[in-house]
Amino acid sequence: MLNFVLCDDNQNILSKLVKLLENIFIKHDLQAKILLASTEPSEILHFTKNNSVDVLILDINLKHQISGLDLAEEIRSFNRNLYIIFTTAHLEYVMLAYKVKTFDYLVKPISSEKLEETILRLFNDIEISSNQYLNINGKILINQKNILYIKKDGMKIIICTPSKDYSAYSSFNKIEPCLSDNFVRCHKSFIVNLNNILDISDTTIFFAENNSCSIGPKYKIQFLEVLKNGNITKHMDGFN
Repeated sequence: MLNFVLCDDNQNILSKLVKLLENIFIKHDLQAKILLASTEPSEILHFTKNNSVDVLILDINLKHQISGLDLAEEIRSFNRNLYIIFTTAHLEYVMLAYKVKTFDYLVKPISSEKLEETILRLFNDIEISSNQYLNINGKILINQKNILYIKKDGMKIIICTPSKDYSAYSSFNKIEPCLSDNFVRCHKSFIVNLNNILDISDTTIFFAENNSCSIGPKYKIQFLEVLKNGNITKHMDGFN
């Protein structure tokens, strides 16, 4: 799931952009949602600091004390992986926008065709160039840092995050090569994200929001060794 945040000082433009994006998400069955759409840069800054945001669509020429470029630069200082898409009616700002690692810019008035092209290219770019996101069957994109654990359930896998569980027809063999090194097999039916573990008992691993999964006897010694030494590079293969 890609989380979008939108900022424009014109409420009418902002509302139209929300509708266009939601139509694109539905049309292409994209796993994405708009977490916040605001005309206030301070609200955008605070929200982005305290929430998981993947894509920021931002007006360059904000009619506030802070410009869109300044806001993007400040956000980039604590979120290097965020995708930034600028909107502007002033082409002279376009070259300046690239200093904050801009994915694209949209010239106002924004057409649905151009927006759709940019969003689809963004999803494709994430799929091809980054292992930050787990891509399931070409439709479900999940930020790996948000995953607590992955469960095998017959012909399906269930991906557990603090906010939602995702179910898809797939297997551990297919997704293991796509996972970052902090994912480790702890049970025949579970792969866990070491970075999100809160506590461990003799048989159970605990995560946020009262989530938990089991440690299997076959995997316990190696799992605890990995956890102790921090040597987690591709240990999943050794557990098969």
